[in-house]
Amino acid sequence: MHRKGGCQPPFKTARWSFLLIGMFYGKQRYDYLKPRAEEERRVEEAEKKIREEQERIAKALAEASEDTILK
Repeated sequence: MHRKGGCQPPFKTARWSFLLIGMFYGKQRYDYLKPRAEEERRVEEAEKKIREEQERIAKALAEASEDTILK
């Protein structure tokens, strides 16, 4: 039966407490991981530029060698 007045049943208080604790933990974890993720993205972007430059050079060399074989 439902009681009128008094305090909340303990499971509701615990549920709200765990919700707030989870939100606090999630915020801390996000703040901890965000700079690491940004650094990883920055490094990945730099590596991607290097890879693209190497592929461009390899393609140019391949085209140059094809020209000499045909002549």
